[in-house]
Amino acid sequence: MREQNLRAGIGMMVATTVVFALQDGISRHLAGTYNTYMVVMIRYWFFALFVLAIAARSTGGVRGAVRSHHPFLQAFRALLLVAEIYVMIYAFVHLGLIDTHAVFICYPLLVAALSGPVLGEKVGWRRWSAIAIGFLGVLVILEPGSGMVSVGAAVPLLAAAMFALYGLLTRYVARKDAGEVSFFWTGMVGALFATAVGMWFWQPMSGTDWLWMGVLCLTAVAGHWMLIRAYEIAEASALQPFAYLQLVWGAAMGMSIFGDTLRPNVALGAAIVASAGLFTLWRARQVAR
Repeated sequence: MREQNLRAGIGMMVATTVVFALQDGISRHLAGTYNTYMVVMIRYWFFALFVLAIAARSTGGVRGAVRSHHPFLQAFRALLLVAEIYVMIYAFVHLGLIDTHAVFICYPLLVAALSGPVLGEKVGWRRWSAIAIGFLGVLVILEPGSGMVSVGAAVPLLAAAMFALYGLLTRYVARKDAGEVSFFWTGMVGALFATAVGMWFWQPMSGTDWLWMGVLCLTAVAGHWMLIRAYEIAEASALQPFAYLQLVWGAAMGMSIFGDTLRPNVALGAAIVASAGLFTLWRARQVAR
C-alpha cells in the first residue's frame, strides 16, 4: 500500500507541475495584455470560492477554519503570497518563463538557509555547502558581465525569497493550526487584499481572453487541489524532487509558444541549482532519520 501511495503521489505531483506550468504560461499571456493586479484579483476570487467550499466540508466548518492561534502570521503569509504572485508574473512578462523559473528554483535552498533563524532548525556544514554551490549556479544563470544582471534579473530571486519565507511561515503556523485553517486564511485574506488593489485597475477583457481567464482560474484551483492530495498520500520529501519538473515544462512552453531561448549558461546553472536543492532535501531526510 505504501508503494502504491508513493507512485500515486509522484504521479499527482508530476501532473501538478504540468498544471502549474500551464498556469504560468496563461498568466504571462494575460499579464502581457492586461494589468497584472486585475488578473490576480480575478484569479483570487475563484481561489476564495474554492477555499470556502473546502472549509465548509471540513470538521468545524468555516467557523473552525477562521480560528487561528497565529492570526497575524496567517494574514502576513497570505499577503506575502499575493505579493509573490505579482512579482512572478512581472518576471514572466519581462524575463520570460525560462529565465524566471531557472532562478526561482533556488527557493528550496533559501528555505534551508532560513530554516535556522525562522524555525530554529540546525543546518549543518554539508547543507550550507550545498546552499553555497546552489547560489553559484544562480550566478552562472545570471552570467555577470553579460548584461542580464540588472534590477530585472533580481526579480525572480526576490520572488524565490518571498516564496521561501511563505513556506517557512506555513511550517511555523502548522505547529498549532491545522492545514484547513492555513488554507482558509491564505485564500480569504489574499482575495481581500487582491481585490482592494485590483479594483482600481479594471480593464475590459475580450471574449477569448475571458476564456483564458477561466482556464487560469481552473488551473489554479486544480493545481492546489492536486498538490494537497499529493502531500496527503505520500511524504513531502519523496515528492519534492519532482517539483523541479515545472522548470522543464515551463522551458518547453516558453520556447514553443513565446519564443524564449534556452541559453547554455541558463541550462547549466539550473542544473547546478536543482542538484544542490536535491542534495539539501536528501540531507534533511538523512538527518531526520
